[in-house]
Amino acid sequence: MKIGFIGTGNMGGAILKCYADKAASDGNEVSAYNRTRAKAEAIAKDHPFEIMDSAEELVDSSDVVLLCVEPQNFDDVMPTVAEHFSDGKIFISIAAGITIAYLEGYLGADAKIVRVMPNTPIMFGLGTTAMVRNANVTDEDFAAARAVFEAGGITGEVTEDLIGAVIGVSGSSPAYTYMYMDALTKVGINNGMDAEMSRKFAAQAVMGAARMAMESDESLEQLVDNVCSPGGTTIEAVKKLRSCGFEETVVEGAQASVDRAEEMSK
Repeated sequence: MKIGFIGTGNMGGAILKCYADKAASDGNEVSAYNRTRAKAEAIAKDHPFEIMDSAEELVDSSDVVLLCVEPQNFDDVMPTVAEHFSDGKIFISIAAGITIAYLEGYLGADAKIVRVMPNTPIMFGLGTTAMVRNANVTDEDFAAARAVFEAGGITGEVTEDLIGAVIGVSGSSPAYTYMYMDALTKVGINNGMDAEMSRKFAAQAVMGAARMAMESDESLEQLVDNVCSPGGTTIEAVKKLRSCGFEETVVEGAQASVDRAEEMSK
């Protein structure tokens, strides 16, 4: 099977880097096109795939087409994709706000369409990807699409009405998490730690906590309590954060992402 990527920016490049290294073991070939060829060439130095000269050439030669451009560029790109898209091909969109109905408007009601919402840690095998398919996508088709994203982390099938929630919880949340780690890093620096060590310690603590959250059967509330000794250091930090509305602020921020996703939908 031939898997083609249109767009090799931050997210498209992250998925491409991850899957290009695994494609051969799946018996697949990977190609990519980016209007700024140098971006694709930079990735190709370390990852095996063919660079195409045009979007038309890529769509013609691919069995699965991933469109990895910004949502605002879809109106410009989709006519070209639709002109060269044929029955049997699988189309995958990673763009926020671009609905299956919008894509069917260009590709036809019979087109096989998968809408996904990944996040950038996919390039390190730690991604989270929600996937939605239309009625034309068979289980075999969906498995082929899913393999691209499972190469970089966990996947889950959802209904399209949940995509906004996914964006708030995992699609956008790496940014909030980086903000949190940056704040922890500054605390370390302000108290005499070396900047590099402070950043590594903050990041490792977040990664370790995430691992515990993934593997523990205990609730997240209980995991918080487990770290808090009466009269100790952690409970003082937790009390201060709660008095400042830490959890409510995170909820409001993530909800703003969900709301924006709904506003963007077309």
